[in-house]
Amino acid sequence: MKKLLLASLLFTSTANFMNAQDNKISPSSTLIKTANGTVEGLLEKTGVRSFKGIPFAAAPVGNLRWKEPQPAKNWTGVRDAKQFGGTPMQYNIFGDMVFRSAGVNEDCLFLNVWTPSKNAKALPVLVYFYGGGFVAGDGSETRYDGESMAAKGIVAITVNYRLGVFGFMSHPELTKESPNHASGNYGLMDQTAALRWVQKNIAAFGGDPKRVTIAGESAGSVSVSAQMASPLSKHLIAGAIGESGSVMGTLSAVSLDKGEQNGVTFAAGIKANSLADLRALSADSLLQASKTYGVFKFSITVDGYFFPKNPRLIYEAGEQAHVPFLAGWNSQENDYHSIVGKEEPTKENFTKAVQKLYGENAPKILEAYNPATDAATEQMATELAGDRFIGYSTWKWIDLHSKTGGGKPVYRYLYERPRPAKDGGIRKGGAVHSAEIEYAMGNLNGNKNFKWDADDHKVSKIMQDYFANFIKTANPNEAGLPVWKPISGSSVPVMHIDVNTRSEQEKHRARYLALDNLAGK
Repeated sequence: MKKLLLASLLFTSTANFMNAQDNKISPSSTLIKTANGTVEGLLEKTGVRSFKGIPFAAAPVGNLRWKEPQPAKNWTGVRDAKQFGGTPMQYNIFGDMVFRSAGVNEDCLFLNVWTPSKNAKALPVLVYFYGGGFVAGDGSETRYDGESMAAKGIVAITVNYRLGVFGFMSHPELTKESPNHASGNYGLMDQTAALRWVQKNIAAFGGDPKRVTIAGESAGSVSVSAQMASPLSKHLIAGAIGESGSVMGTLSAVSLDKGEQNGVTFAAGIKANSLADLRALSADSLLQASKTYGVFKFSITVDGYFFPKNPRLIYEAGEQAHVPFLAGWNSQENDYHSIVGKEEPTKENFTKAVQKLYGENAPKILEAYNPATDAATEQMATELAGDRFIGYSTWKWIDLHSKTGGGKPVYRYLYERPRPAKDGGIRKGGAVHSAEIEYAMGNLNGNKNFKWDADDHKVSKIMQDYFANFIKTANPNEAGLPVWKPISGSSVPVMHIDVNTRSEQEKHRARYLALDNLAGK
C-alpha cells in the first residue's frame, strides 16, 4: 500500500512538473518555462504568483560594460525566482527609496513578474520603469510592487536598467567600436531589451504581448516618452502612462558630440587613457569616480541609433508610437525656494528672481505667472518652480501626442492629494514629486513612513482603478468613477485626482505656451 502511495505521489509530482514545462500551468503552479529556461516563483498570500530576479539580458560586466544589452544566457534545470536580482550601481541619493534586493551590483539586468494565480490567458500587461533621475532606483522598490495590479487581472512587471555612468556615458571610443556608430543610452536600451523579453515570454505568464502598456514616474516617465519615440521600441507597446516628466524638457537629450566630450573629460579626470582602462576599473571604483565628477552629468544623447533625431522633432513629426496615452503631474512638483531662494516670497522678490532667471524674456514669464498680491506669491512661485522642473515637459509631451499621435485617445490628470504629515499634524501644501506612486499602484500599505487614513485609501482606489482600466481597455472609465474624457481639439479636460476627484478644463495653457516659446533659447 505504501509503495502504491509513493508511486502515486511521484507520478503526480512528475506530471505537475511536466505540465509546468509545457506551460500548462495549474492555478497554484509557480514553475514557468521561459525562452531561456524554467523559473520557479512564489505563490503570495493574495493568490498572486511572483517571479523575481529573472535575467532578461546578459550581465553588462567586463567587455559588455557600455555595450548594447546582449541576450541572456540559457540555463538548465530550474532557476530560483523568489528573490530580487542585484540593484543597479548607485549611491543612496534619495532617502525615500526602499530596496528589497541583496545589494548593488553591476550584474543588474533583471525583471520581476507578478501574475494572477488563475490559469488565465491573454491578460493585459503593465511594464513599469522606476524613477530616480537616471542615477538611482530599482525594480524591487516596495512602491512599485506589482502584486496589487496583478490582483486586478493584470500581469505586472518591473524592470532594472543601468544608471549614471554605467548607463549613460558616451565616449568617442565607444562610438567607434559600436556597430551602430553610437554611444550612451545603455539604460534606455536595457528597457528596450526588457520589452523584447516581454514579447517572447509574457504569454507563458498569462499575458498578451499585443496588450503591453508601459508606465513610469519621473525618470521612468521620461523613459516612457523615450521608448515611444525610439524606432527600436515603439512597435513593442500598445499603450503608455506617464507620471511627471518627459524627454522634452526634464532630463532632456543632448547631442552625441556633447555626450562624447563629457565622457572624454570624465576619463581624463581619472587618468583613464583608453576604453580598456575604463573597463578595467572595478564597478565600485567607477561609481566613486562618477560621484566625485558629478553623478548627474551623464545625459541621454541623440545618438543617431536609439534616437535618430531629437525626440521633440520625432513627436512633432508624428513618428512616435501611435498608442493610447494617459499622463499628468502633481500639484507641487517643486518648492518655491527654487525660484526666490532664501528671500521671502513677496511679489517684489518674485519679480527680481524671475528677471534674474529669464533676463530679457522675464516680462513674458511675469505676464503668465503674475501673483496679484504678496499673499498669492508663494503659491505662484511654487507653480512656476513645478512647471520648470516637470510640469512643462509633461505638458509638451501630452500636447504634442494629442496632435500627432494618430488620433489615439489622450487623457490628462493633475494629482493633488498631499501625503500625511509625518508628525501626525495637518497636511500642508500640495502633492509633492513622486507622492502619487503608492496611490496609483495600490501600494499604500507597503509604505510604513506615513499614517494613511480612509481618504488616502479612497484616493488610491480611484487612481488605481483609472490606471488599471486604461491598461485593460485603453479607457480609464468605469461605472462609479467620475467621467474622464480624452483631449479633443481645443477641449482639454484635466482629471483632478483627490478626495474630491473631478474633471475641469485646462486653466493654465498660457503659462505652458510662455515656457514653450522660450524652449531652446
